[in-house]
Amino acid sequence: VQLVESGGGLVQPGGSLRLSCAASGIIFSIYSIAWYRQAPGVQRELVAVINSGGSTDYGETVKGRFTISRDNAKNTAFLQMNDLKPEDTAVYYCNAYYTDYVIYKYWGQGTQVTVDS
Repeated sequence: VQLVESGGGLVQPGGSLRLSCAASGIIFSIYSIAWYRQAPGVQRELVAVINSGGSTDYGETVKGRFTISRDNAKNTAFLQMNDLKPEDTAVYYCNAYYTDYVIYKYWGQGTQVTVDS
């Protein structure tokens, strides 16, 4: 199983970035996909999640600015980030989660997002 994030980088405050999470080795369509982020010295926090049916939820700090989506045909999830702020600076991780009687949970390696003028 592999989750590969891409799209991170350096952006000025108020700018936008689109992160991608390409999955392989799983039946992508049945998994919930989440984006987490972790800044230095801070606990990892949930940014956004989309379930297999397409329902979404967001952390309070990103509501109205970030949008999570998925393309099951391409086994890829996205995080569109608009109006970025310096406090959005973190490593962003993709997570895939599925459970029946067993929990299946996978992480990507992370992609750095830096918001700085």
